[in-house]
Amino acid sequence: MDPLTMTDEMEAIDEATQYRRKIDHSLARFSAAHDDAAAEEAKRRERLERLTTRSMALFEQTRTALQRVVLLDKDEEEKPAEKPEQTRLQEKKQRHIARNVRIGRIALIVVVALIFIGTGVAWGAVTWFDAKFAQVSALDENSSDIQNADAQANDENFLMVGSDSRDGASSEENVGDAANIPGARSDTVMVAHVPADRKRVVVVSFPRDLEIDRPDCNRWDPAKSQTTDEVVPEQKIAKLNTAYAVGGPQCMTKVIQKVTGLRINHFVGIDFNGFKEMVDAVHGVTVHNEKPIDDTVLGKVLAETGDVTISGDQALSYVRARHVKGDPTSDYGRIKRQQAFIGALLKKVMSSDVVLDPGKLSGFITAFAHATFGDNLGVQQMMTLAQSMRGLNPANINFLTVPTVGLPNKRGNEVLLQDKTKSLFDALRDNTPLPGNQPAGTAASAPPANADSRTNASNG
Repeated sequence: MDPLTMTDEMEAIDEATQYRRKIDHSLARFSAAHDDAAAEEAKRRERLERLTTRSMALFEQTRTALQRVVLLDKDEEEKPAEKPEQTRLQEKKQRHIARNVRIGRIALIVVVALIFIGTGVAWGAVTWFDAKFAQVSALDENSSDIQNADAQANDENFLMVGSDSRDGASSEENVGDAANIPGARSDTVMVAHVPADRKRVVVVSFPRDLEIDRPDCNRWDPAKSQTTDEVVPEQKIAKLNTAYAVGGPQCMTKVIQKVTGLRINHFVGIDFNGFKEMVDAVHGVTVHNEKPIDDTVLGKVLAETGDVTISGDQALSYVRARHVKGDPTSDYGRIKRQQAFIGALLKKVMSSDVVLDPGKLSGFITAFAHATFGDNLGVQQMMTLAQSMRGLNPANINFLTVPTVGLPNKRGNEVLLQDKTKSLFDALRDNTPLPGNQPAGTAASAPPANADSRTNASNG
């Protein structure tokens, strides 16, 4: 029986009393539910307050740490000198140590912040950036032209080609347009060789007018960035840059693997029309200029001498100029400038000014992805290579030019010195000292100062 309808002596009571007791019981249930909800709300607020208190404490600690770092130099300047007997050299050393401590603290805070943020967004960022890289088919790692393939199993060989396609170029860039100069040519051809032990890097440049035997190649469509089914027959005597103009990345890879015997496992194509964006993203690159650069086609490229910070527009002309007054030949002067510029760009990108600036770093990666296309190319490959080369002495980076006679032949082409070329690439494949025991970090070899400066009729 319902206890609400009975007295304590288990006797029946009237309906009014039953109705009142039901109301009282309902109110008691509501009151209990309210008390439970209030208790839960109190617990939730307590947890929120603890979390807020901890967050504010962490924020205050970080803010205080930053204040101490930022105001460190000022406080030290305001404090009276405790040791007036210190020499100027000692004071300078003490300031240098304090500055290093400040930089170290800032770096530590930045690293902690990046780790915290990176745990949530790193994978998404890598995927996002990888999606920006245009992928093309270029590699043939099973080619019969590869020599001593087993010794190259863990080497990294990047074939880098700078294309002078005028697609999308504006009149202000002074490089022509696709209507007047259709297609695409390889203005720059380099191989960056990184051996398995990651103890050195050798960058070898190839003159665009190098005389080669061009193999059969599928026709390249630069507008669609893909090869077609049309086969272009081989040509026994041709310029190196025609390999790219005819067959694009695949044909260029074939030629370079035949010349070098290297296993090319990364292809990087750079469109010069978008190249300047990379420079502007890092707010300019500083190059050392020995004398003014005056090009008969591009005009005054660089009037200043010494250390000069150049913008994207200037950088584009700097690496393209091949009719510079005073250059020994049209190719070698440009190769030397291109190698110097790549070194300067890498130095800027790896500096704290860029690495610790998320805006600049993101802008550079975005610009690089926008201006490049490749095969086996992406953020993950770059990160893996960077980690494997960590600690490499910059002095162990060599910039060389493939050995040639130094003078154009009657066809206007550069001719390889076969024996020296073989010795160079044997040393790279076998990871032995470079021919002539050339010290690391040396610049590209150049032809004699009195070399003929004749140019040819190929497009600039």
